[in-house]
Amino acid sequence: MSFRATVLTLYPEMFPGTLGQALAGKALGRGDWSLETVQIRDYATDKHRSVDDTPAGGGAGMVMRADIVAAALDVNAGDDDPRPRFLMSPRGKPLTQARVRDLAAGPGAVIVCGRFEGVDQRVIDARDLEEVSVGDYVLSGGEVAAQVLLDAVIRLLPGVMGNAASGETESFEGNLLEHPHYTRPPEWEGRVIPEVLTSGNHAKIDAWRREEAEKLTAERRPDLLGK
Repeated sequence: MSFRATVLTLYPEMFPGTLGQALAGKALGRGDWSLETVQIRDYATDKHRSVDDTPAGGGAGMVMRADIVAAALDVNAGDDDPRPRFLMSPRGKPLTQARVRDLAAGPGAVIVCGRFEGVDQRVIDARDLEEVSVGDYVLSGGEVAAQVLLDAVIRLLPGVMGNAASGETESFEGNLLEHPHYTRPPEWEGRVIPEVLTSGNHAKIDAWRREEAEKLTAERRPDLLGK
């Protein structure tokens, strides 16, 4: 069974977006994964199709209603659906490569894209939504973040990358950033490719790449080395 993604959003026209291009788009066309978008507003109960209301206790902005989001979830991802349920949120746990690999090995994902000031906490708790963040910043909504999560997962699905080994040497695999890369021409603007990479000695090349990865990680992301 292919990886199934269901995205609940107020802007289904934003999908597939970047996911319809390049590797992800080709994989979508082949049926390696599938995408369903759900318009949350279709589950509103008033003539204005309202999905939000003012925050309890006062304050700025609006909050997405628990009953509307729950109705959309219940119809499109019921209790018997084995897929994990996510809410893209800046207060969620940071998305990691390890989590991405786990998801790529599973049946798919159900993703709720928040808008406004956020989503009523009651539906997050009642429908077991796992809050996930793609960085320490705030976006206009969860749609772009959902595409980030899906892109990271889809590229790891079997057959999506031309060379499966590519995914084993990337940044964050083994808690290291990736080593520098070079290609032709051998000299450019007075800068040359490190001699070891043209030596043909694969043991030395592997050692150099490991050393460079450790050096870069220590300089830019020392927090990874402690994991």
